[in-house]
Amino acid sequence: MSDTAITIQPAAVQGQIQAPASKSAMQRACAAALLHAGITKIYNPGRCNDDLAAMEVIQHLGVQLQHTENLLTVTSTGHINAATDINVGESGLGVRMFTPLAALSSNPVSISGHGSLLTRPMHFFDEVLPQLQVTVSSHAGKLPMTVTGPLKPKDITIDGSLSSQFLTGLLMAFGKAATQPVTITVNNLKSRPYIDLTLEIMAHFGYRVQHKQYEQFIIEPVATFPSTMDYTVEGDWSGAAFLLVAGAIAGDVMVTGLDIHSAQADKAILKVLEQTGAGLKMDETGVQVQSTHLQPFHFDATDCPDLFPPLVALAAYCDGTSTIQGTNRLTHKESNRALTLQDEFAKLGLAIELQDNQMLITGGGSVKTTTVHSRHDHRIAMACAVAALRASGPVTIEEPMAVNKSYPGFWEDLRQLQVKD
Repeated sequence: MSDTAITIQPAAVQGQIQAPASKSAMQRACAAALLHAGITKIYNPGRCNDDLAAMEVIQHLGVQLQHTENLLTVTSTGHINAATDINVGESGLGVRMFTPLAALSSNPVSISGHGSLLTRPMHFFDEVLPQLQVTVSSHAGKLPMTVTGPLKPKDITIDGSLSSQFLTGLLMAFGKAATQPVTITVNNLKSRPYIDLTLEIMAHFGYRVQHKQYEQFIIEPVATFPSTMDYTVEGDWSGAAFLLVAGAIAGDVMVTGLDIHSAQADKAILKVLEQTGAGLKMDETGVQVQSTHLQPFHFDATDCPDLFPPLVALAAYCDGTSTIQGTNRLTHKESNRALTLQDEFAKLGLAIELQDNQMLITGGGSVKTTTVHSRHDHRIAMACAVAALRASGPVTIEEPMAVNKSYPGFWEDLRQLQVKD
């Protein structure tokens, strides 16, 4: 396989794949381990680019790391011993979560990243952190920026309409620094399931947070924590969604390592597969999907925008027009995913209409043999690969290694399902 292009041959898929580790859970676990005074053992740690960036960040902020094959051991003082700068790579969660944690230090910390992250809006910090006695210097609301604390929790009101990730960072910073109960009031919170995941991990690490209808979050101070923590990173529903859609389109796929009771937002892929009539079976060993004649679906992805790419691939093979709501959540991703999906899937012969806050995909026709480009977006690369499984001929995907951001084993897993490149 070339780093610059990969060609997917149409194929029936069959087999069993272990879901990759959830980068949403892995990155949050790294943040919790940074704040934990003592040793944290993280089992089934992720190894994607965003995970590696998170590990590098917490090292720069003062922890020691030890790696074995399936275990990451984090030793921390529980204090932010800040380096002069940290680099969050291209991780939106990374910058939004680690910035408030870096601001717990009284030393200036410069925060940078690369790629599309440099164009994504971070004005939230310019507006909110000064209320918490943090000095912020940014480039007109974009990276790089410098924060100087220490952050002092207080009752505040924030806008949750752009991303829940900002709230995740504040909740963790408040949990660490609160000396009395404080309340974060949130207007128009998006992606509530991701906040459920944050709260679940915080509770695992001993923090006490309650919420009132996701509009008010009350953080209580915690006096003592155990010295050693164990945490197992669950399988990633975001990455698994592509494998499950591959099964629905082109064969019979079993994905193991998934928790059907997970707080991950992208578990909602199961609801869509049920709507399409795909052959779906679930038990304690995993989730199995078999291809059938697929019906069109209607789904609101506002709270799980990362499902748009696999859902577009799925819709390509549904007999009729499928509708996905929530396109306004796609503007500030690795690419403007609504336009990118429309452009790249047009090359495959799929008609996608963008109308107000929804996407209409007319499927059921033939997916063409062609060349597409990942746009350096991991989920676009994977969506095009899955859509290629029943194309009329080979589909070449340029810049395929974009998948390293979230799922570096994706191409190998496709090979295990008998896909040839």
